[in-house]
Amino acid sequence: MNKRVAVTGLSVISPLGSQVDIFWERLIKGESGISRIEGFDPSIFPTQIAGIVTDFAPEDFFDSKEIRHMDRFVQFSAAAGKMALEDAKLVINESNADRVGVSIGTGIGGIQTLLDNHKTMLERSPKRISPFLIPMMIANMGSAQLSIQIGAKGPNTTPVNACASGNNAIGESFHLIRSGAADVMIAGGAESPLNELSFGGFCNMKAMSTNNAEPQKASRPFEANRDGFVMSEGAGIVVLEEWEHAVNRGARIYAEIVGYGQSADAYHMTAPDPLGMGAVRAMHAALLDAGLAPEQVDYINAHATGTPLGDRSETNAIKQVFGSHAYKLKVSATKSATGHLFGAAGGLEAVIAVKALVEGILPPTINYDIPDPECDLDYVPNVAEASDLQTVLSNGFGFGGHNAVIVFRKAN
Repeated sequence: MNKRVAVTGLSVISPLGSQVDIFWERLIKGESGISRIEGFDPSIFPTQIAGIVTDFAPEDFFDSKEIRHMDRFVQFSAAAGKMALEDAKLVINESNADRVGVSIGTGIGGIQTLLDNHKTMLERSPKRISPFLIPMMIANMGSAQLSIQIGAKGPNTTPVNACASGNNAIGESFHLIRSGAADVMIAGGAESPLNELSFGGFCNMKAMSTNNAEPQKASRPFEANRDGFVMSEGAGIVVLEEWEHAVNRGARIYAEIVGYGQSADAYHMTAPDPLGMGAVRAMHAALLDAGLAPEQVDYINAHATGTPLGDRSETNAIKQVFGSHAYKLKVSATKSATGHLFGAAGGLEAVIAVKALVEGILPPTINYDIPDPECDLDYVPNVAEASDLQTVLSNGFGFGGHNAVIVFRKAN
């Protein structure tokens, strides 16, 4: 018999703040975390804006030696994991360590460490490459360092499925607990992609917004004048826990995770299937896994990055899955406020989905001024709405056609 799985801990590191309460307050107020790039001179690029984390201090979590041996994305992962664990008030010791696991997804991993050492090699000598290059840059180090920091000895994985990675991490963790393979999983995503190489690649792909004059209005999913996504950094982590395990220790239960579905477009390296059939299959699979009818879903946190093709494809997919109910659903695109955190997006948006359930508030899609006739659902435009939510769905879709969808239900 499948076990129930509770959400008992939340944490964020984001352009809107690195404490859940502050982040949520700013999100609900309709604020934007987008600003001009500061870490390098962006003037040579057509896009010069990003979602930058400004309030994260690694020394609050690690000693100076540890900091030197961690890429920024690893710092985000380990710090956010510690904060989520603290929020869950869960103590890991020898009696339970084998039953506590970690799964932190990422799209790119330690790219800044790679760039720094490549520069050292070219300017100085290959002999000057750091011996910590590999253990600092490889994608699994977010999960690995977190488990080392907290002593979690259970299942440990790192999904690398582009922008679906965070949802994959949470969904696979949910299934591990449901099947009895773990009692607790600390799951989500972490990313730190803000550098010249990443910017150059995405700019040359013509995937990012070029609205540099008004950074806070640049990310505008589903809106008629949307012109691409805004790159961001950060992390979002949830603590998932077997229901009876949580109840027996008196844990605060935020919500229940009840479904997970995934699929592949098998269509194109970067473009989504125009009809959204891969997204359709993933949403159907998540609902089937949860044992829910489409009409039982109240709200969707859309993947919605602000690209012309992607938002149209997702709208089509939602209409195919939900039929006439699609026009009764609330659908919001919170990347309008946070930008796109790539592999961390699913983790951050899982926190948003859970907070929406707990608080009974729908976060808005900001910068929604001119409707796109081909995107004709209720996107909670510009202003948050109160709503007695019971079931919410969070979409995550990534380059290569990776689709991952998770479903949360109000704790009962």
